[in-house]
Amino acid sequence: MQSLTYRSLDGELASLSSEQVESFSQHIRGGVLTAADNEYEPARRVWNGMVDRHPALIARCLGTQDVRHAVDFAHQHRMLLSVRGGGHHIAGNAIADGALTIDLSPMRHVRVDPDQCTARVGAGALLGDVDHETQAFGLATPLGINSTTGVAGLCLGGGFGWLTRQHGLTADNLLSADIVTADGELRVVSATQEPELFWAIRGGGGNFGVVTSFEFQLHPVGPEVYAGLVVFPFAQAKQVLQAWRDFAANAPREFSIWTVLRQAPPLPFLPESVHGKEVVVFALLHHGDIATGERLATEVLGFGDPLGSMLGPQPYAGFQTAFDPLLAPGARNYWKSHNFVEVSDDLIDAVIQGAATLPGPECETFIAQLGGAMGDVDETATAYAGRNANFVMNVHGRWQDPGQDDTVRDWARQVFRDTTPFATGGGYVNFFTEDEDGRVDSAYAQNYLRLQQLKQQYDPDNLFRVNQNIAPMELARSA
Repeated sequence: MQSLTYRSLDGELASLSSEQVESFSQHIRGGVLTAADNEYEPARRVWNGMVDRHPALIARCLGTQDVRHAVDFAHQHRMLLSVRGGGHHIAGNAIADGALTIDLSPMRHVRVDPDQCTARVGAGALLGDVDHETQAFGLATPLGINSTTGVAGLCLGGGFGWLTRQHGLTADNLLSADIVTADGELRVVSATQEPELFWAIRGGGGNFGVVTSFEFQLHPVGPEVYAGLVVFPFAQAKQVLQAWRDFAANAPREFSIWTVLRQAPPLPFLPESVHGKEVVVFALLHHGDIATGERLATEVLGFGDPLGSMLGPQPYAGFQTAFDPLLAPGARNYWKSHNFVEVSDDLIDAVIQGAATLPGPECETFIAQLGGAMGDVDETATAYAGRNANFVMNVHGRWQDPGQDDTVRDWARQVFRDTTPFATGGGYVNFFTEDEDGRVDSAYAQNYLRLQQLKQQYDPDNLFRVNQNIAPMELARSA
């Protein structure tokens, strides 16, 4: 192999000799890939099909010691560094041109302690891996809604899903973590061990190191829950969204209901005549008494005149995969997101207008109902800010043809602008695209300065920068 070119932290091109690459490879048990290897192409692909980047090296890490060697190597050579867990982030931060990518995807182990109601989860685990193991004991922790999402990135950015109103964010259920910091040291962090670093990783993203394993609190859930979908005609959008808002204000914490405005997919319970037409969908889950869930769902059916519904008891782990077909990897995706304290009539009007101009059959706007236990935690108790958000909106542009790039992005940005007057000004970093670096400080609000100070302490050279980046205090001052 000839010398290998990479991108340095200074943005300049530099090179490694074949001997340096070979020596490094011998320390990584899963191997190191370059563009010359057959496995390189699939290894560099991420969920968002718009992301097409070529790292210089991909280190397939099987354990913590592999990660330590990779961090040390990147630090020694001042290499641009990215970290891949599930590779699901909309901005594609798992991968970067000319970088050393630390690939954690082989580290998918999940070990459940049913007596202590905890789970030890590897950094490459996906949501489906965790649900599969925990539900064997009738346990779960709050995660997202797509089983192929990586647990690591979800948790480090906060993480929310169907259980959040009752049990908080994913990050709120983190008990401890193993993290390799920029100096190559392995640190165990918890409420009593390096509590400041533990505070930072609960919402601060991948800015402070590579988390190699997570310990989560589990809660009794299911295995059977009451869940499903109710679909209304778009002509009734304002009526049913107002009814949803009023219903959500008094719904018990065990019950979560989200709304999606999109074109109807060919679901078997919908008349064929409405396939491809704009509709309002309510997705709901109740993880308490089944009869109570059925009663609450009956109220949802009364919002208007449904086109169809699919409701009933079903396995929690199964419902966690319900939206996977609509979120399969490889499509082109662009998101814009807002937090809201309340859903006003004017906001409803703006959302309906956005749905009336959908640029394609896979595009949608969804609003997740949050609040509850998430808001019980003080804004400064973890790095995650925005706990006053009772609702989070994601304008999801999704399409296949690169020729539609401008059209779909322009649509998403317009809906974002039209709904901005009703938003908190904060945001959820896991929904930020690569062109939204300017929103990072507002996302962390009053916690941002403390995060910068901790970044200065643990990563003064900003080695971990391929993320929704928090610059170290000294670098920020000199910028």
